Amino acid sequence: MDAHDGEADELPPPPPVPPNVVPIKADDVESESPATKPTKPKRFPMARPGLGKKGQPIQLYANHYKVSVKSTEEFFFHYNVILKYEDDRLVDGKGVGRKVIDKLQQTYHSELSNKDLAYDGEKSLFTIGALPQVNNEFTVVLEDVATGKTAANGSPGGNDSPGGGDRKRVRRPYQTKAFKVELCFAAKIPMSAIAQAIRGQESENSQEALRVLDIILRQHSSKQGCLLVRQSFFHNNPNNFVDLGGGVMGCRGFHSSFRGTQSGLSLNIDVSTTMIVKPGPVIDFLLSNQKVDHPDRIDWQKAKRALKNLRIKTSPVNAEFKIIGLSDRNCNEQMFSLRQRNGNNGDDDAVELTVYDYFVKNKGIELRYSGNLPCINVGKPKRPTYFPIELCSLIPLQRYTKALSTLQRSSLVEKSRQKPQERMSVLNDALRRSNYDSDPMLRASGISIAHNFTQVEGRVLQPPKLKAGNGEDIFPRNGRWNFTNKKLIQTCSVDKWAVVNFSARCDVRNLVRDLIRNAAAKGIQMDEPFDVFEESPSLRRAPVSRRVDDMFEQIKSKLPGAPKFLLCLLPERKNCEVYGPWKRKCLAEFGIVTQCLAPQRVNDQYLLNVLLKINAKLGGINSLLQIEASPAIPLVSKTPTIILGMDVSHGQPGQSDRPSIAAVVSSRQWPLISKYRASVHTQSPKLEMMSSLFKPRGTEDDGLIRESLIDFYTSSGKRKPDQIIIFRDGVSESQFTQVINIELDQIIEACKFLDEKWSPKFTLIVAQKNHHTKFFQNGSPDNVPPGTVVDKQVCHPRNYDFYMCAHAGMIGTTRPTHYHVLHDEIGFSPDDLQELVHSLSYVYQRSTTAISVVAPICYAHLAAAQVGTFLKFEDMSDTSSSQGGHTSVGSIPVPELPRLHEKVRSSMFFC
Repeated sequence: MDAHDGEADELPPPPPVPPNVVPIKADDVESESPATKPTKPKRFPMARPGLGKKGQPIQLYANHYKVSVKSTEEFFFHYNVILKYEDDRLVDGKGVGRKVIDKLQQTYHSELSNKDLAYDGEKSLFTIGALPQVNNEFTVVLEDVATGKTAANGSPGGNDSPGGGDRKRVRRPYQTKAFKVELCFAAKIPMSAIAQAIRGQESENSQEALRVLDIILRQHSSKQGCLLVRQSFFHNNPNNFVDLGGGVMGCRGFHSSFRGTQSGLSLNIDVSTTMIVKPGPVIDFLLSNQKVDHPDRIDWQKAKRALKNLRIKTSPVNAEFKIIGLSDRNCNEQMFSLRQRNGNNGDDDAVELTVYDYFVKNKGIELRYSGNLPCINVGKPKRPTYFPIELCSLIPLQRYTKALSTLQRSSLVEKSRQKPQERMSVLNDALRRSNYDSDPMLRASGISIAHNFTQVEGRVLQPPKLKAGNGEDIFPRNGRWNFTNKKLIQTCSVDKWAVVNFSARCDVRNLVRDLIRNAAAKGIQMDEPFDVFEESPSLRRAPVSRRVDDMFEQIKSKLPGAPKFLLCLLPERKNCEVYGPWKRKCLAEFGIVTQCLAPQRVNDQYLLNVLLKINAKLGGINSLLQIEASPAIPLVSKTPTIILGMDVSHGQPGQSDRPSIAAVVSSRQWPLISKYRASVHTQSPKLEMMSSLFKPRGTEDDGLIRESLIDFYTSSGKRKPDQIIIFRDGVSESQFTQVINIELDQIIEACKFLDEKWSPKFTLIVAQKNHHTKFFQNGSPDNVPPGTVVDKQVCHPRNYDFYMCAHAGMIGTTRPTHYHVLHDEIGFSPDDLQELVHSLSYVYQRSTTAISVVAPICYAHLAAAQVGTFLKFEDMSDTSSSQGGHTSVGSIPVPELPRLHEKVRSSMFFC
């Protein structure tokens, strides 16, 4: 499912970096290294060297619809839109732009030469062919703009509409509002650039031309009354809503965007999910948002934050407003001054009365429960306008932009799943309903869209063979294997260990006995624990740091020396508050390996999974690839090669000032590719480019790369890596130029800093999961088989990319990983590279399944997430991004992470 639920996906993608433009490092603030300021990009994404041939051919469908484009000499004309009020102030609100432009088109149709306009809702407008003038200025009048109500749905608010009796005083703004619209010519884009994009000749024009087509799609959906979230569209149809609890609904919609592919232009349509606020009475939303059963129990400070900027309709007059806050006092105490016309001399007299009295006595509206609750304020900060809460209802399709709770998130995932067959029919239906063929601008652009999925030829790669203990072979089938009657290939011994129990309810004795029995079966020598430390019941409610400190006091006083390993039992499975502080204490302060578990449903399979993690953390290996054990990996086994996994993880939406966390995971003990270590740093919030790869300070380098290189050298028999393979996660196509220029330069600088004469070869691959291409088997209800790779038809027309489904999709529809090979000095053949990527999905030590993305990237996620729990973040979810809570990049000092203790620094602590 594609919930827009966090990570990088929450921010709109940055504009593309055209080839002739120098990408500017967003964080020059943070890093003064010369490497960060290239004069102009030296490298561009490489061209595809050829296609892979290995594997069993398989016929698939992709959710791309072929688009035919008539060749035309026409141009898109781009105009900058400037919106002002009558007094020349710039319009700051976002919502009003589309209404103004729609009205402009109705009012001035002939002056605009009857042209259709494609408007992006902000500052850009496109036409086919030029408007009559270069600079076009118009005055547009909207009815009742402050309420978002047009004359069509009821008379504009007059004296008889509720809203505080100061209605008369503010009568003018609530009725009509005049806007000045300036359209200034900015550029012209030849429509022939669409054909360039399809040929893979990417230029600024070709990217712009596809952007115009995407804007036309957005506008088409906007005219159907959809909520727009980038290229996803959500209809106001209750059949598409699922309740997630807490006043939040999941809303299912569609993503659609144009892409240039090897087989021409295609329209990519996919199912997409976003979160919306539950529409209906405001009081109902607050009760379910705060999980209380009576208005008296509502925390109004919280309510104020949750309601801010949401839009409501008020009854009985159907007017629409934006909430700016709540009244300071309850409805039956909140006074305001009502101006009344004095009959004798025509002057206005001001009368003080309560909001409650005004509605009940002056308006004759019955108020059942809101007399002793605060009012909703929809006025201006200095001039409030109050409504009793029971007259207010939230309008549909308003995005909920705060972080979801764990429960809400799992509910969203579960309710958005669709089996492949269901998804196919839903998508075909979506294309039919969207009726793009009727769109005049798409027609005028010479575009027509096929009605069937694109047929694609894929290949299924053979799964790699694995080695277990005692020289036994493992043959994975359907992306999975098991250790039944087998031992792990390299086992650790678990001695000098103890159990700590933070008030988890379980039979610790039996748990330990079963763990030792299972360990022996897998070849792990596990002694009896030295002791079991129980938390004293009086500390259960104590501050979490005190609970952790107290547990360590117990350990220190009772153990003869530092333990090598601690098994930690937690009372909750998810989000247990002890987890972060406990990990920090063990890994950063004492250098003790620790494994946490929440013993709810413990059986042998569960314990085996726990043992896989313990063995990897303590330096063992569970299984190896056969080609790794024998060493026979093309190009990697012959020459010392380090594999890096790099990722930046961001705070959830609404945690806008939580620092981002950059992790670099690196392989060690070459020729192995199954053992890794991790280094983690914080950087500015929401910054996607990594700012701490190379950090020179005098003769020292505090960057993430140096640590990895030195560890490789010491663990690989004093060999420097002559080849460096980098897997980078989570960057969008518009940032590829920055990755291969800025980030790669920093890595090269870090190498030169260690040894001026050393010039390793680099291969850099980006992995993307946040895309919208899916594959379906021809005539089968099942997901595509694990090992499926696609590098034809729907891939980039020029660049070197491929899709891979390495894992068995058990639920929903498999999401392939999209790999982009941006740079390859090592010189892999397409087959060797695809085989290497496939193999790296089988070296993940935490499970006995192939995973959907290469292990080093998965480990980078895990390391960033685990070390991220070390920092104490206040719950930022209330200052949501809907209130513009973003800090500008690089503007605030970022808290440093504690360094891991040297005893665990090179371990797989993240497993």
